[in-house]
Formats: sequence, C-alpha cells, structure tokens
Amino acid sequence: MHLPALLVVLACVLDRLVGDPRWMLHPVQVMGWAIQWLRQRSEGWAGDAPWRLRLAGAGITLLLTLGSGLLGWLLEQLARLHPLLGSLLMLVGLASALAGRSLETAVGDVLRGLPDLEAARDQLAWIVGREVMDLPEPEILRAAAETTAENAVDGLFAPLFWMMLGAVLAGQWSLAPGPLALAWIFKASSTLDSMLGYRHGKLRWLGTAGARLDDVLTWAPTRLVALTLPLIAGAPRCWLARFNTALQEGASDPSPNAGVSQAAYAQTVQVQLGGRNRYPDGWREKPILGLGFKLPDQRAVERMLRLTLRLELLWLSGFVLAVGAWGTGVRIQ
Repeated sequence: MHLPALLVVLACVLDRLVGDPRWMLHPVQVMGWAIQWLRQRSEGWAGDAPWRLRLAGAGITLLLTLGSGLLGWLLEQLARLHPLLGSLLMLVGLASALAGRSLETAVGDVLRGLPDLEAARDQLAWIVGREVMDLPEPEILRAAAETTAENAVDGLFAPLFWMMLGAVLAGQWSLAPGPLALAWIFKASSTLDSMLGYRHGKLRWLGTAGARLDDVLTWAPTRLVALTLPLIAGAPRCWLARFNTALQEGASDPSPNAGVSQAAYAQTVQVQLGGRNRYPDGWREKPILGLGFKLPDQRAVERMLRLTLRLELLWLSGFVLAVGAWGTGVRIQ
C-alpha cells in the first residue's frame, strides 16, 4: 500500500482513538477565522446589492477552498521530500478532517444526560441548530438521531470519500492533489456552508456559492452511504429497496443531501424522523422520513452510532482491497 493510502487508514484510527483534543488548534477554526475576516470586508464593499454579495461570496469560496487545498497539497509534497515530518503533519491534518469520534462523543453525551432533561438539552444545544429549551425526551432523542444521521455524512463519510479519491490520485501522479488537499477543500466548503449558508439577510446572496459547492461535494458520498449502509445492518437482501426508498424520501427535503442521509438511517434502523422544529428564526416543517416506523428511542440512536462505525470499517476494507488490487495490476473485466 502506498503512503497516501496508508495515511488515510491511519488517520481513521487516530480519529477514533483521539478525536479532536480541545487544547489543539483545529484547521476548521482557522477556516472560520478566515471566513469571518473575509465576510466583514466583503459586506463592506458589497453593501446591500445582491449581485455584489453573490460576487463576493463566490470570491470568498474560491479563496478559501483553493487556499485550503493548496496548503494541503504543500504538506503532501513535504511528505515526499521529508517522509517522517511530512507524514506526521499529513496524518494529523487528515485525522482533523474526520469527526467519527467527536460525533460519537457528542451524541453519547446527550444520551448520558437522560433522563435529566436539562442536562440532555445542554449537551444537545452544542450539536444542533434548533431550539432545545423546551424539548421533551422524545424530541431530544429525535434530534439526536437526526444529527447522527446527517453529521455521519458531513463529518465523517464525505471527507473520507474525498481522502480516498485523493489517495488514489496521489498514488498515480506525484503532483496530483492528494488526500489532504481534497479533504481540506471539502472541509472549507462545509465550513462555508455552516457559517454563511443561510437564507436570510445578506447571507441569501453571500452564502450561495459556498452552499452550492458543499451540495456538489457531498452529493456522491451521501448516496454511497445510502447504498452501503443497509449492507452492514443485517438485511442485505433488501439493500437496494432501502436505497431507492432513501432517495425517494430524501428528495422531499430542501437539502439535496441531508434528507437522503437521514432517510437512509431511518430506513436502516426502522425509525421515523422529521417533523416540526423551532429555530431562532421561526418554525420549520421537515418532511417525515420512515413514515409508520416508531420514533427513535435511546437504543435506536446507539444503534445508529454503531452502524456508523461498522460502515466506516466497511469503507476502509473496500478501500484497502481496491488499492491493493490496483497496485498489483489486478483489473476487473
């Protein structure tokens, strides 16, 4: 196995063992600071003109994604010149782009807070955008299930998908963008979407480019999750039917990806997600996913977390086999 592929596998192990230490500066924090700095200057130039705000948003998106990708590419080239130092920096950078351990810990903290509603709400407020102040236990569990399903893609499988693709490219061409470059491009687009991708005020125009790019980069990983998740859930015979159902149900969500990822988990775990949520700017009605199934309980959320880990192992196993087959010249006819 070549070095970029090996580092992807080791990064997944490191992420599961360590997660994101609070004392360590995270690349997403730096991206967030850059976005805030660029936003302040862009809004000062654009004023209230929609076309200027759209242009400024496109500029922010271009600068942040290309800058993040270039920094990742430079670290990849450093790993070729100085294998020990460069590889260590790449490994930490790759692990920082994954959030498997962080998601498991954050959702687990919510579950451990129950049945104390105040404790559970306090933990939930860190990981969801909806208002949690008056949520009863069933709604807390629904929110935990939905954020598990959505962030499994956003925080784990989408960056892992781009890492794997980058590792394949880097294994073939030394100057191609590798796993860290593509992972950080994705993380930049995801951070742009989370900070600017709102449909109110100036962000309706300023955040358009970042949100659209995030939709594009998350499209394929989301559908790959929906395709492979049923395979590790003990029901391989109906995996294609569940995949098709997830696509159909997810299409009713305003997001081209969040609905599909939540529908995939809803179908696999046999729970009902979606419904009415209150956000700081008002109430929103989300489409019902898995209609007719029971509402998620604590065991269902825990199963979602276990399935996420098992699916990560499946992806890694397939990746290692594919890279090994490619490296030995095996071709599928």
